[in-house]
Amino acid sequence: MESIIVALVAGVIALAFAAFTAYRVIGADQGNERMREIGDAIREGASAFLRREYLALLPFITVVAVVLGVLDYTIFTHELGVPATAISYLVGTICSGLAGFVGMNVAVRANVRTAAAAMRGLNPALRVAFSSGTVMGVTVVGIGLLGVTILYLIFQDIGAVAGFGFGASSIALFARVGGGIFTKAADVGSDLVGKIEAGIPEDDPRNPGVIADNVGDNVGDVAGMGADLFESYVGSIISAVALAAASTTAFAVFGNDAVFPMLLAGAGIVAAILGTFVVRSGEQADFERLLWALRYGIFAAGGLLIIFAAILTITLTNNWWWFGCVVAGLVAGTIIGLATEYYTSYSYKPTQRVSESSQTGAATVIISGIASGMLSTLVPVICVSVAILLAYWFAGFYGVALAGVGLLSTLGITLATDAYGPVADNAGGIAEQANLDPQVRERTDALDALGNTTAATGKGFAIGSAALTSLALLAAYSVSAGLITLGPDGRLADGGTGINLLQPQVLVGLIIGAMLPFIFSALTMQAVGRAAQGIVDEVRRQFREIPGLMEGTAQPDSARCVDISTRGALREMILPGLMAVIAPIAAGFILGEAALGGLLIGAVSAGFMLAIMMASAGGTWDNAKKYVELGNYGGKGSDAHKAAVEGDVVGDPFKDTSGPSLNILLKLMAIVSLVFAPAFVAAPALINL
Repeated sequence: MESIIVALVAGVIALAFAAFTAYRVIGADQGNERMREIGDAIREGASAFLRREYLALLPFITVVAVVLGVLDYTIFTHELGVPATAISYLVGTICSGLAGFVGMNVAVRANVRTAAAAMRGLNPALRVAFSSGTVMGVTVVGIGLLGVTILYLIFQDIGAVAGFGFGASSIALFARVGGGIFTKAADVGSDLVGKIEAGIPEDDPRNPGVIADNVGDNVGDVAGMGADLFESYVGSIISAVALAAASTTAFAVFGNDAVFPMLLAGAGIVAAILGTFVVRSGEQADFERLLWALRYGIFAAGGLLIIFAAILTITLTNNWWWFGCVVAGLVAGTIIGLATEYYTSYSYKPTQRVSESSQTGAATVIISGIASGMLSTLVPVICVSVAILLAYWFAGFYGVALAGVGLLSTLGITLATDAYGPVADNAGGIAEQANLDPQVRERTDALDALGNTTAATGKGFAIGSAALTSLALLAAYSVSAGLITLGPDGRLADGGTGINLLQPQVLVGLIIGAMLPFIFSALTMQAVGRAAQGIVDEVRRQFREIPGLMEGTAQPDSARCVDISTRGALREMILPGLMAVIAPIAAGFILGEAALGGLLIGAVSAGFMLAIMMASAGGTWDNAKKYVELGNYGGKGSDAHKAAVEGDVVGDPFKDTSGPSLNILLKLMAIVSLVFAPAFVAAPALINL
């Protein structure tokens, strides 16, 4: 009991540090009146979207909570006298929404302050933007750890607490998909008409889609990403405790194997907070120095975590195999991040080659970008595979779950380097729209280019964690459904029906599972296309019908574009979100629990590859465009630039909608399966060959 209190203290420290950092960010200079007007418009649009999104999700949340409440009193076996799973689910939805809301509200205030800081220099702008990202990162881990540990203390049943992960995943998927559709519809629509058709600069104040694009950066890349990694974080902890409970009949609620993942997460919070103080940059820093400024913070946090994990091992368990699992996960995550950076940064050959291909047109840009994205799957797959083998050798499936916790334990600073990017992007837009000195835009562009790379790195990191966490949740589901039995060492033991991949139902489940990521990606990309068409039509209409708009003597109707993106995103997010919840439940009841295991295996295998490819290709196209804009191959306005812009437009839904949403799809289906496993066992499959 005393040990778990330490985890609670770490969560409280995280929220206190986030509050202090947010106070410092909000206290920074906001610039001139025009800058404040633009910042207010972005903040109002983002807040309105998030409010409408959460209200739209209320019916879904209510129905799921009622279903879980009924199952609590009929099939679930925790016998707590209260609908514990339903309560945990509701708490998970609230905490996930709160994490995204807090991070986004600081981000929409930090953008104008970053632009104002860029008027003084590069380093002040980096500090404001990164501090905003720090609020997002530390808030996510603080709320996540507090939510899991408090519910575990109250219910003392990890099966009930799994509902918390289900709630977090539900909100995360809708937030990621809805925010991703919004941001890419606005981005694609405004770029197609403004940059390609009208030939005006990016973020030009005459473009009515620019404010919607800025709003989208916050609702998609801040609120959506925050909810995404929130559910990854809590899912990794829940899977570790669930596998600890499944590995021994003498499981103690507050035993070392149950408490260790929570303490490790707490140690990661402290390491991440200390790592943020290392991030510094000189005033004349180039792209490489900026990148290393963020790397130093991440590496410092990782080094501190290894030290803290060793101390935990000595004082709590003296089981150095567990320590090995943590190191395996942390090293795998670091290598995945560096590999993703290699394939997406314009400092390296892959992106430079894609940029070079722009000289022969948009077709070759797209071909080379897709090829680069496909090649980028090699290192992450090898890293995750090695981490799984090592962790299983060290401590069975419990070790695989610990590797996932180790990979995500420094999320506080990893997410900070990701969430700061949209703030820098918004700052550049504000600088352009407020007609600030060109040097200010140069500084924000440097931070934005860095943000594209760190965002791609963050997506690769999140996808790698999704693979480990999904496999751990799959193992926990298989135990709960009676498919496998684990021995005291966490390894497979005799017992259970197993998953025979050549059994017809299982084979069908495997094929369907491999198909689902492609259908999901198609739905989300089509949604971006339809929503973007509405923005294209509206921007064209305003350019055509508002007198003086193109001459700069009239103001665009930006609110209209924000409303179009909002309505399109809320309408289009429903089907992909429902598919992720309905598919595993339908498979479990129709084909049986073994076939559902096959479905999860197929989904993880195909989804992992597709997510990496899409996220890396999108990041490559984005930075290939920026490499041309630096003056290479003709620079801005050249034919090569137009081809690179078209590649970037194709990559937008790849990297910011479909790709990052896939990792939530995998974990949501896995945790839905874990929560509903007792119901699948109790009800015979409709198809039983």
